[in-house]
Amino acid sequence: MSTHQTVFLQSALDFLNVKSGAWYLDTTFGAGGHSRAIIEKGGKVVAYEYDQTTYEQACQTFQTEIAQNSLYLYHQNFANLSKHLPTLDFLPSVSPFAGIIFDLGTSSDQLMSGAKGLSVYENGPLDMRLDQSLAVTARDLLLVLSEKQLSETFFNLGGELEARKIAKAIVNYRQKQGPNAFLNSQELTQLIARVKKGKSKIHPATKVFQALRIVVNDELNNLTRALPAAFNALQINGRLVVIAFHDGEDRPVKHFFKQQVQAQTAHLLTKKPFVPDSQELENHRSRSAKMRVLEKII
Repeated sequence: MSTHQTVFLQSALDFLNVKSGAWYLDTTFGAGGHSRAIIEKGGKVVAYEYDQTTYEQACQTFQTEIAQNSLYLYHQNFANLSKHLPTLDFLPSVSPFAGIIFDLGTSSDQLMSGAKGLSVYENGPLDMRLDQSLAVTARDLLLVLSEKQLSETFFNLGGELEARKIAKAIVNYRQKQGPNAFLNSQELTQLIARVKKGKSKIHPATKVFQALRIVVNDELNNLTRALPAAFNALQINGRLVVIAFHDGEDRPVKHFFKQQVQAQTAHLLTKKPFVPDSQELENHRSRSAKMRVLEKII
């Protein structure tokens, strides 16, 4: 059973302003919380899920919606939007969507499972690939990146303030262990815990794992490619909703939205990013979330 709680569920729905019979695109299906709510309001959804396991589970869970043609679910990376959307001949136009949502966070189910090495709590192989066709694993990065490269990765993509100490410890450890270094995620979490002494609200390895996952899955480049394609697929007055969970994700979204406003093709519905209120913060996953919303006008 899924333990995932959808972040900003009602707020995102309010911004999307769902209309019965209209088409919506959920680029990050996950446990399907946003898509289910859109369908319940009468919308029709095209959805992408990149993780093979999550996709297969979703196909089972949403059998009814798929059979009723209210949900069209694909095992796709949203980076492929511009290539994949034109192949869907059931869509009504070149710019078919009244609303598009990106929920960029990794689901709780993925983060709590050790199967792909994404969890800081469950031991597993240091893989982190959401698509097994990708060539490079997290372990590969730990074994080949220089101390400087590791440090910059942890700081820039994870916001890890002790990035230099952790990078140095990783390089020292792999020199001692040789080809047997980092055979599982527990090796890495224990190493980081030894470096980061002291109490924290989050697991000491959380930010390093985040940074490695982003690099392995090329998440920021994928997002940069996907945002223009998504905007082009919006109808006039269509709305683009993006939920980010760290500054590395939020930065390209903020930049893209600013570009559209300056080009007078859209206006912001959130002049400042929408952040969790006290009720939303009951879902601990939402603590760092930011939501930005853009409305297309040309």
